[in-house]
Amino acid sequence: MGGFARVGRLIARAPRLVVLLAVIGTLGLYALATVGVNGEGLFQRVTTGPPLVDGSDSWEVYEAFERTADDTIGPGVTSYVMDVALDDAAVREATDAAAAQIAEIDLVTTVVSPFGAATGPAFDPATASSADPAAAAEQAAGLVDEDGTGFLIDVSFADFGDEDPLPVHEEVADIVAAAVDDMRASNPGATVATSSNPLVFDDFTAQLEQDLVTGEIIALPAALVVMVFVFGGFLAAATPLTGAIASIAGGLAVLYGFSFLLDLDQSAVNVVTVLGIGLSIDYGLLIVSRFREELHRIGGDPRDARAEAIETTMATAGRTVTFSGIVVAIAVGGMLLFDPVIMEGIGGAAVGVVTTAMVAALTIVPAVLFLLAPRIARPGVLSRVPGLRRILATTSNVDREEGAFSRLAAWGQRRPWLVALGSVALLLVLASPILHLTLRNSDIEALPPGNERREFVTSFREGFPDLGEPAIWVHTLEPASELDAWLDEVAQVDGVRAVDDAVVREGETFIGIRIESTDPSGTQAVDAVEDIRAIEAPVAVHVGGVAATQIDFLDAIIEGALLAGALVVVATLVLLFLMTGSLLVPIKTLVINSLSLAATLGVVTWIFGEGHLEGTLGFTSTGGIETYVAVIIAAFGFGLAMDYEVFLLSRVKEYVDAGEDNDAAVRKGLQRSGRIITSAAAVIVLVFLGFALGDLLMIKEVGVGLAFAVLLDATVVRLFLVPATMTLLGDWNWWAPGPLRRLHARMSLQH
Repeated sequence: MGGFARVGRLIARAPRLVVLLAVIGTLGLYALATVGVNGEGLFQRVTTGPPLVDGSDSWEVYEAFERTADDTIGPGVTSYVMDVALDDAAVREATDAAAAQIAEIDLVTTVVSPFGAATGPAFDPATASSADPAAAAEQAAGLVDEDGTGFLIDVSFADFGDEDPLPVHEEVADIVAAAVDDMRASNPGATVATSSNPLVFDDFTAQLEQDLVTGEIIALPAALVVMVFVFGGFLAAATPLTGAIASIAGGLAVLYGFSFLLDLDQSAVNVVTVLGIGLSIDYGLLIVSRFREELHRIGGDPRDARAEAIETTMATAGRTVTFSGIVVAIAVGGMLLFDPVIMEGIGGAAVGVVTTAMVAALTIVPAVLFLLAPRIARPGVLSRVPGLRRILATTSNVDREEGAFSRLAAWGQRRPWLVALGSVALLLVLASPILHLTLRNSDIEALPPGNERREFVTSFREGFPDLGEPAIWVHTLEPASELDAWLDEVAQVDGVRAVDDAVVREGETFIGIRIESTDPSGTQAVDAVEDIRAIEAPVAVHVGGVAATQIDFLDAIIEGALLAGALVVVATLVLLFLMTGSLLVPIKTLVINSLSLAATLGVVTWIFGEGHLEGTLGFTSTGGIETYVAVIIAAFGFGLAMDYEVFLLSRVKEYVDAGEDNDAAVRKGLQRSGRIITSAAAVIVLVFLGFALGDLLMIKEVGVGLAFAVLLDATVVRLFLVPATMTLLGDWNWWAPGPLRRLHARMSLQH
């Protein structure tokens, strides 16, 4: 049977050693990922920030800011106290008391509020603007919001050096919160939101960890329950989870390794981990199901049959898992061809996690099956429960080539045109919202509604439209006077509200452009950036900011998509040809999978872009979907669709090679694989929905999108559209020109 059977024989000879090594390896990989080297684990190494594209305009501006930053100043903290009466003595008294308390903290330089300024231990009169009474008064007056019902408390620090600023920032936030509590006696509606870069980063990191734990707590038990009904017993159901647990550990360790090679974004941890869990369960289900099928086929004492069963399982299902892993790895690996670092990080990590899931399914799962064969072969304890016996007999039967799925295929084969056209029509209707797709890169909006940092930014933009960060930045190495005429034209651009005075840092010029909208990445900001870039400047300038970053990122994604798409198409055509010997099946697969992905993106657009189901799913629409989420859904969704296509085609091809006619092979192949496909899909949908219950917007979008992609593919596509089209093509399914047939005979993946 070839190399896969030999791997099965090796596992059968030393299953306990394989399990022992797996346990040791899993624990070691978990320790590496969570503790890391020198106490710095994965979550301490991931980063957050704008999705920049090296060499782009927005990247140049960002780098210029970083290059000219004053490294003697530490990150500051700002608190926005809202819904208070500024002439209330209690408000002033509580604010002054808080300022005095904050001013005692080491590294504090100044604490400024509308009621005055306090100096801290690190205050330097020679460099601080608050040393000038007139400047301090002007600064204090600008700290009251437009409505006159709120004000800012701004805390500045000296450089923290190697010290973590987060504990100090949290201390400041606690002091101000206590002061606002004191204000509520006379201002019952008083609220406060405190923010800083370290606080925002900590919120993202903490939310990612919480969402990851929430997803695993929900997904793994739910997956176990589904698999108990699939296999009729606990042991057979739990076996795929052994691979999933090992895969999670391996996936986190792979991510940790990639964090030394690439700037790994925080969201990559959850996105890639959920893929690893899903694929591990997918592959584990296939291996377990085939092993039980072989035990029943061989018969006799399972102890005597298990070695042969493992060999056959590895030669068939093991080969399918390997082929599927290669296809999925190529699909997600296409993201390595995109320029944005965030996409390279997710793509590279995804390839590693897919490989980990595949290796776990080909080693740990067969070893556990071999050891538990006698018990796995027996009916599970749930099958003894009278009310469940009939259900479990139907879902866990492994002996029949005729059943619900073959009857479904036969029904479709009697009316293939109706089924095929109806399925395509449904996919096109679901895909229609994609015509209104808006892609955007959210920042603080990705945090859940009610998050303090998100509330701060939202309220700050409305209360201090002239004090916040300009939506657009212009950078040049020339004096600002060289741009006077150009800036006059910029000021006339639709949506531009004001042009700030130039700021010179380390000899480099920065000019802020303010827009009318409070959404720095909305349509108005995007249009303004494009119009500004279209105006020819007399000297070299770079236009940056949130909207500019979004434009550059989308351009890079579109450019990379052409190359990545070509790679995936060619690889899919080649690999499916080597598997089936057919020229038409790979082409048909690409067309059908593309329709399925379009339908998925249409549904995601309808939900998240157009704001449907906000209350049900617990999010606030940003008016679009995250650009890189669309790429992830396309890449991962295509990979998972190919996963199920391989499961189905491998069984159909077995029957064709055994001499069955096309229609009979389709019916029997669907009967044998349909239960695995639908069961795996049910489990993976639960896994993805478990992560969709998290609070980070991009994780929610990925979870919902991939859950729907799997659900759609495992039902409409695999159960109806694929059997119908294979029936319409008949024996043409397996056609290839003579030279290609001879090539396939030499290089077939079926051997």
